[in-house]
Amino acid sequence: MRNDPGLQAANYTLRDEIRDYWSARAATFDQSPGHEIFSEEERKAWHGLIEKHLGPGEERAALDLASGTGVISHLMDDLGYRVTGIDWSENMLDLARSKAKTRGRSIRFQLGDAERTLAPDDSFDVIVTRHLVWTLVDPQACFKEWYRILKPGGRLLVIDGDFVNTGFLERVVKRVDALLQKAGWLSPQPVHAPAGLADTHRSILSRVHFSNGARAEAVGRLLADSGFSVLSTDHDLRRIHRAQAAYLGRFKALARGLQHRYAIVAEKPVTASRPL
Repeated sequence: MRNDPGLQAANYTLRDEIRDYWSARAATFDQSPGHEIFSEEERKAWHGLIEKHLGPGEERAALDLASGTGVISHLMDDLGYRVTGIDWSENMLDLARSKAKTRGRSIRFQLGDAERTLAPDDSFDVIVTRHLVWTLVDPQACFKEWYRILKPGGRLLVIDGDFVNTGFLERVVKRVDALLQKAGWLSPQPVHAPAGLADTHRSILSRVHFSNGARAEAVGRLLADSGFSVLSTDHDLRRIHRAQAAYLGRFKALARGLQHRYAIVAEKPVTASRPL
């Protein structure tokens, strides 16, 4: 019974597909601008964003959810946080641990699920996520879990975007880029992903909660419904995008700057009660 292919297929959920997709992306993940940090200018831009919304580390406990290869974890470690990274892809965690060892960092990486972290109540002073929320199957369950493990008065920083809907200017930029590449006047940007994963990505995106795009307003409402006080939504990520531009190509960098990207800062009230 255990080896029955039909039973295995029935038990293979969308969440499993998402985990396996990112596991397949792990080997080339750090080659993509916007994933790994490629310049000191970009590193400083990220530091500025984190300190603006979370403050200096001062040995406070930080959780990097869906930590991947540890890019955000290292930024938090730079700033003096005691960092734990959680990811549910062993491939990503192997790379994250290797990177931390090579760089002499004491970041702790562990296998875990963003919806069921298994961390004790009130464990972390800050929680940070980058490009996780748009992939969630059940964001409200995740947000309630993050609320549970955050200390009263602690802050959550969600860095994400709407990667589904494109505005008129972004469509124009992408069309011009494609035409110039077709004409041979621009070299195509390298694709840092195994062949065949584009269809998998599209299939997954069509079935997650934010299949129509993770707009900041919708994410903020769900955070509030989960008990958080939403403090601000920051759309000014221009310093980061400018730093990435040299590695993206002119038109891709311009298109990225036109996307609906944001950083939402939310707080667990000091007199927090458990949301229903």
